[in-house]
Parts: sequence; C-alpha cells; structure tokens
Amino acid sequence: MTADAEPSARISAVQDDIVRLRLTDPASGRLVKNEVVYIRPARAPEQRLKAEVLRVMGATADAQVYESTRGVGLGDAVEQTGRLLSIRLGPGMLGQVYDGLQNPLEALAVAHGVFLPRGVAAPGLDPSTKWSFAASVRIGQSVRGGDPLGVVPEGPVNHKIMVPFDLDEAFEVTWLREGSVTTDEPIARIRAASGAERTLTLAQEWAIRTPLPRRLLARGWSTRLFPNRPMITTQRIVDTFFPIAQGGAACIPGPFGAGKTVLLNLIARHADVDVVVLVACGERAGEVVETITEFPRLKDPRTGRSLMDRTVIVCNTSSMPVAAREASIFTGIAIGEYYRQMGLRVLMIADSTSRWAQAMRETSGRLEEIPGEEAFPAYLDSAIKGVYERAGAIRANDGAEGALTIIGSVSPAGGNFEEPVTQSTLAAVKCFL
Repeated sequence: MTADAEPSARISAVQDDIVRLRLTDPASGRLVKNEVVYIRPARAPEQRLKAEVLRVMGATADAQVYESTRGVGLGDAVEQTGRLLSIRLGPGMLGQVYDGLQNPLEALAVAHGVFLPRGVAAPGLDPSTKWSFAASVRIGQSVRGGDPLGVVPEGPVNHKIMVPFDLDEAFEVTWLREGSVTTDEPIARIRAASGAERTLTLAQEWAIRTPLPRRLLARGWSTRLFPNRPMITTQRIVDTFFPIAQGGAACIPGPFGAGKTVLLNLIARHADVDVVVLVACGERAGEVVETITEFPRLKDPRTGRSLMDRTVIVCNTSSMPVAAREASIFTGIAIGEYYRQMGLRVLMIADSTSRWAQAMRETSGRLEEIPGEEAFPAYLDSAIKGVYERAGAIRANDGAEGALTIIGSVSPAGGNFEEPVTQSTLAAVKCFL
C-alpha cells in the first residue's frame, strides 16, 4: 500500500491488544479469519504493527495485535495482506532462536539492540546464506506436492527440499538448477497439464494453524502410521514406567518449581531423536536465557557436535506480548511437521501449555466470548486436543518414515490437577510423567 492510496480498512475501536477493523468499501473488500494485517498508526506512520484477524462480522472484524497498541487510534489505516499467519520453511532453521512469529532474535538484536523498537521484524531464513543443492529428480519427471526435489546439507541432517505442500495436481519438471544457491533463488520450474508454470526455491511458506500433511494424507500421497516404536529418552524412570511412543504425546503436570523444565531439558538433550524443537511459551526470562546459553555449549551425545546444531528454539517469554505467546505453539509444531515430512524423528517440547492457555483466556475475555470453567474459553478442550493431535508418525511421499512427538508441561496453580487445562491435557495425551 502506497502512502497516498486509500487503505482497505481502518481502526474503529481499540481495547488493549485487540482492535476492531472496518472495511472502507464493504462492496469491494472482504475480511478473512486468520488473515494477517498491518496497522499503520497515524502518530508513527513508519511503523507496521502485525496483527491477525480472529473474528469476522460482516464488514467489521476483531484482530489481535502482536505489539503494544499504544498510540493506535481511531481511523488509523489497516493494510491487508490476503495471507494467513505463516512462517517460512527451509534450510537454516536449525540452530536458530526465534520469537513466536519466527523472527530470529539474534538478528533483531544485532540490527536494533537488545531493547527492540515496536514494529520491527527480520526474515526467518537468512537470505544471504548459500546452500549446496543436489537434485534428486530429473527434467521431464512428474512430481506432486510433498515430493522431494533434492537435498542440501544442514548441520547433522540432510535437508530435503520438497515440492510445495499446497499443490493439488501433478506437475512436470521443466528446469533444474544445482549448486550453491540462497533460499530466494530459483532452483526448479514445474508445469501443470493446464500449462501453468511455477518457480520453486529452497523455501516455502506455510500457515501455522493448518496441519502440514493434511492435503497429502487426504490424497493418499502420504500415510499416517500407528506409533509402534518407543522414543528412548535415556531417563530410566521414564523409559521403564512411562514409555513414550515415537509420534505419541505426553505431558508433565506439576506446580511451579517442581522440576518440569529440568526434566524437559534432560529429555531434549539425550532423547534418541534427530531434531528437537523447544518452545518456551510464557516462561520466565531467566529460565529461557539459561537454555539459550547452555545448549550451544553442550556436546551432542549422538553427533559429538554442539547440541544447538539440531535444535530450534521458539522463545516467547512472559515479558513478551501475550498474543504472540498463543501463536508460538503453532510455530513450533509447523517446524516439527516440516522436518517430520523429511523422514526425521522430531521431538517438540512445549513449556508451558498452561501459560499458552492463559493467553487464550486473556484474548477470549477481551473478545467478550462466553467463558467456560475458571474463565477459560469454552473451546479450551478442543484447542488442546487440536495441538496434541498434530503429533504422529508419517510415511512420506518417498516412503521415508518420520515421527513428531509432542511433550508439554502443565503448571496448574497450587498444584490443583482438577483445573481445566490439566484435565483436558490428560484426556488428550493419556500419558503423563
């Protein structure tokens, strides 16, 4: 949107981090749930505040803003993107520390200092890094969504570059490029039977709230498997009395200070998996800083390299915006699903899902939704089940078998296991440590 162009929507109400949008021309425009929009405050026009549409009511919509709304006023311009809340998937994620929206925190600190200004962002994948791409297909070959095109080495894993997962038909490879390329440079062109062509790069975008293999499973290109292999945590008491399956789900309930984070860190360090995705959701900043500084110094018992080389940390502390806390869980799951589709064993740790549920409660209250037990939203149970159901074992298009195991911690106030988050989690996972 240019400075002189009429915005497609404007702010009509503000309440904390929830804003109400109204289309300037309802006849020609439309609002879509989970669409990403940017707010341009009139008092600071150089800033773009990222927000996500939560509820649509005709020509108006409520959106949660992932930044402070201080200075946002009535009539401020809203820029619509037409895209759902998404992240970029590709080589370069291993070893990164992201916030809940896949902004690399180290890159932001280098560019803006440790005290980040409002409205800044950075690419989730470094656009300047070159990767050595080796193709596994040939010109003239037919490919479908999720088929591997080739590999690039990324730390201890061979990172498969796959055809975008949202393609619904077969395509013919018309052009290939091997060698050293960045994530934004073209590596292949494919053509559909209709003649439509598409250029592919090492990276692709995916909406984090949509299960990545949904279309692949619906068309029978990939297959969901029954989890029948144990995930060895190397913690004897866990492996003996509370075994977890590869592709299964588990939780660790307990009051604050019970040692949940310590146990999760031990499992992350020593579990027999290929990739670890650690989501610090609403944790105290001190605990997160300890994890970030420890992991690069620790030696991976499997590879002998730094443990961080096969780890992705999604960090959203209690001092960060509450709206981004809710999105951080889905960012971690989407990253885990992506590596699972390569045939890798992935462990996703969420610490803690109680604070994630509290973020939903705050947002639900500001939207004036009908509350459930202890003021949590009425859809809390289905939301928790929707998270853990994205775990599972998959046989990918090329026959490679991968698994995504999800372990979450639950921190009930006062150690009360009868509260809604704990009960819904136990009903979803059936296994608790």
